[in-house]
Amino acid sequence: MTRQNLNDLAAFATIARTRSFTAAAAELGVSPSALSHAMRGLEERLGLRLLARTTRSVAPTEAGLALLGRLAPALAQIDAGVEALSDWRDAPEGTVRLTTFHWVASTLLSRRLPGFLTRHPGITVEVNIDDGLRDIVAMGFDAGIRLGESVERDMIAVRIGPPLRTVVVATPAYWNAHGRPAHPRDLLNHPCIGYRNLGSGTLMPWEFETDSRALRLQVRGPLICNSSDLALAAVRAGCGVGWTMEEDVTHDIATGQLEQVLDDWSQPYPGAFLYHPSRRQVPAALQVLIAYLKQ
Repeated sequence: MTRQNLNDLAAFATIARTRSFTAAAAELGVSPSALSHAMRGLEERLGLRLLARTTRSVAPTEAGLALLGRLAPALAQIDAGVEALSDWRDAPEGTVRLTTFHWVASTLLSRRLPGFLTRHPGITVEVNIDDGLRDIVAMGFDAGIRLGESVERDMIAVRIGPPLRTVVVATPAYWNAHGRPAHPRDLLNHPCIGYRNLGSGTLMPWEFETDSRALRLQVRGPLICNSSDLALAAVRAGCGVGWTMEEDVTHDIATGQLEQVLDDWSQPYPGAFLYHPSRRQVPAALQVLIAYLKQ
């Protein structure tokens, strides 16, 4: 295969993926007219029409789809081989801009990020704490960290934490005085500590699941806040019932300071995922951060 054919095949794969000469040209750094000319030349050499063109759209033909099915894995291997060369370069440098929410920053990142910064002194990590699900591309972030069910499907998501559970807790004295709920709906008769998401402005519902049955409740109580630390302080003081990350109250439950209820309704869900827009041309500093957080 000639070098020209290889370049044209890579260009064809980009057009087939983006379904646009304009978008593909911008990604490849060439003009749309040059790209169109290259595709006509490739089709003439192969003796087959690979792309069906209209004034508004472009899509691979049946022959084009067959070619793409064999071409895409080969091009992915080439990309992986080139990216692997980063192991031979000098230590990566630069700034990685992340957005996440408070709980991830105060737990996962607070435990792991200091070690990463010590190992990679040439990298600066800027972390923005935000409850909202922001458009990381529009806001200029390299990546975001959210819980698995919150990650948009068009993002590349990498798991960086174990499954999590959210549990219902209160002090033993509170349960003895007010009774323990047998069903999540019983919590509607209890004072519950609420959490307001400042990104959306909504009061976060309490979510439960058991035996493939799901339930969402809007609870009420004496305190609504957007701080898990403040919410837990109120629960520990006996002000009401809390719905909180199990990891945050493991010690409290073990020592008897808090008591968990409705365990059957507290099912695990996907943990934290780092997500970014594309596998192609991922900055070296972000690559090493992802590799570190995956460990």
